[in-house]
Amino acid sequence: MQSLAKPAVVALGYCPSYQADVPGILKSVWDLAEIPSARGKRIVVKPNLVDSIDQTQATTAPEVVAAVVDLLLLQGASSVIVGDGPAFRRDARAVAYQIGLLPLLKKRDVPFIDLNYDDPQPVLVKDGWFPGLKHIWLPRSVIQADMILSLPKMKTHHWAQVSLSLKNLLGLFSGARYGWPKNFIHFAGIPQAILGLYQVLPPVVSLVDGIVGMEGDGPLFGNSVAHGVLVAGKDPVAVDMVGKDLMGFDTWSVDYLNLASWAGIGQANRIEIRGESLQQLRRIYQKPPKI
Repeated sequence: MQSLAKPAVVALGYCPSYQADVPGILKSVWDLAEIPSARGKRIVVKPNLVDSIDQTQATTAPEVVAAVVDLLLLQGASSVIVGDGPAFRRDARAVAYQIGLLPLLKKRDVPFIDLNYDDPQPVLVKDGWFPGLKHIWLPRSVIQADMILSLPKMKTHHWAQVSLSLKNLLGLFSGARYGWPKNFIHFAGIPQAILGLYQVLPPVVSLVDGIVGMEGDGPLFGNSVAHGVLVAGKDPVAVDMVGKDLMGFDTWSVDYLNLASWAGIGQANRIEIRGESLQQLRRIYQKPPKI
């Protein structure tokens, strides 16, 4: 039973800016969270590259992506791919170029893949999360990975309330199969699509870029929050439970986390926080407008 399960570990690190020691702080929270080594593994790093608009903090910072890639390579990953499949108005590569991510990856000889076009493959669904469907379509690189590293920006979201490590995974759905803006997700229901997808993926670990977050009209048009936090864990449900606490959201105000707790997916209740104090790092984010 979930109530008797071992507590999930979530690590918090204070990082005041992108000019601070991002690699060192990242390594610290990774170790504190007891995230498995990448040695010998094929890793897909999935940042949030929804779009870059008027200098808003909508995307995962390239400095954080580069620090994650360096850590994975140092640990001896057999391959590292960075990719996303946005559902907004531009392809992922255009966004990655605009924010300066592509040169950082080229310097490290790490490929960038637009997951919307990456050879979609059928994957059997589990537990009826997608009524009427026997399978969903995911990129080949994703289903062949040994580990997915969800690397979101800490943001509010007008449909999901918060955009953290599990919401970030929706960019793994194949745009080549589902089109834009991937309305299939909305037909299934966002909470159901998030959890149904999570259950068929390779193991997912999480690192949340909350150094500068977004509040209000997220995930695109909100205001920046100088938050100064990195959040890491090997249980994305636990990471997101802590993440919404850091943003000042009520315990049961996020539908997909309520549903995960009810369904016994991940550890939503027994969580051990290591590193910096949650109370000291908590901010009160302006809530997103209701749509």
